[in-house]
Amino acid sequence: MRKPDKKTYLFGALFLFVVGAIGFLLLARGDSARFGQGEETGKEQGGQSTGQTSPFSGISCRNYNRRGIAVMLSGDAITRPLSGFNSADLVVNMPVITDSITRFMAVYVCGDPPEIGSVRSARDDFIPLVLGWDLIYAHWGGSHFALEKLASVAVDNLDALPDYGQAFYRKSGIPMPHNGFTSMPRLLKAAQKLNYSLIGKAISFFPHLPVQQDICQAADCQDSKKLDLGFPGNFAVHYVYDGTKNEFRRWRGGQPETDKNDSQPVAAKVVVIMRVKSQQIEGQYNDVGVVGTGDCAVYQNGVEILGRWEKKSETAPLRFLDGSGQEIEFTPGQIWLEMVQTNQAVTWQ
Repeated sequence: MRKPDKKTYLFGALFLFVVGAIGFLLLARGDSARFGQGEETGKEQGGQSTGQTSPFSGISCRNYNRRGIAVMLSGDAITRPLSGFNSADLVVNMPVITDSITRFMAVYVCGDPPEIGSVRSARDDFIPLVLGWDLIYAHWGGSHFALEKLASVAVDNLDALPDYGQAFYRKSGIPMPHNGFTSMPRLLKAAQKLNYSLIGKAISFFPHLPVQQDICQAADCQDSKKLDLGFPGNFAVHYVYDGTKNEFRRWRGGQPETDKNDSQPVAAKVVVIMRVKSQQIEGQYNDVGVVGTGDCAVYQNGVEILGRWEKKSETAPLRFLDGSGQEIEFTPGQIWLEMVQTNQAVTWQ
């Protein structure tokens, strides 16, 4: 038998390498499809749920098991349009001065926005939400109430003052304190640097309807209905329901809300009105009661569902219950949680 020469060995090795590479690529492609890695935005793939979904929005995405990061955002008119709304799984809007200024907390699991801001200070009444949802809390300083609370409870937080993780930056041409910004890559890098866990809890914080039920259920889906929240002046908010797209377009201060990152309108699949008590506690600081129970209304699929909210403790998750005491199932998609005072006039017509 003739002994194989060097060329035969080289050809065989090359053949095995090519076969192995093809096999690896096919395997990787299968894993990518299985874990939803073809989607960067958190939208459904081909209209079908992979079963691996955001614990907030219920949408399939690559980062479904990534721990959520909450970022405090400005409500001031000078900062509009804000960057990062359309990448959020959930946004909380809460008054930080009773009957006046509101501020946002945007929660990110699926999205990777290149810019988020204007970033503002922490407030103590957002912290129970952070605890209940096991979030990393990103903010630019905070009220002394918030900083004292953060020092006394187990919250992984990223503070621009002193910015140990180097997650934040200031943009030129914008007056302070409105020029503070961050991004998801910066936040993730900072969290890793500070040894914060980036793996989320293997639970869904809200139950969701099947994707197939993402349809208008109102009597006439072609008619636009308006949801007015009763906030004052530049902080006035209303939503206009679009039955053809089954979404709620957000307006603020008389102008359509848009995201500066993509210049697209901000539209929610679900708007939740949470009735809360707000009281001034010192100067410009108020306190909003987010632990306990109260009335709520859920707007989705063109209809209103009345019920109550429940948060049994600071570390318990927030739940929304219908009239029979069952948790309300949300339509998959972005959620806007609007905190309004118990006596605030909200209209849906």
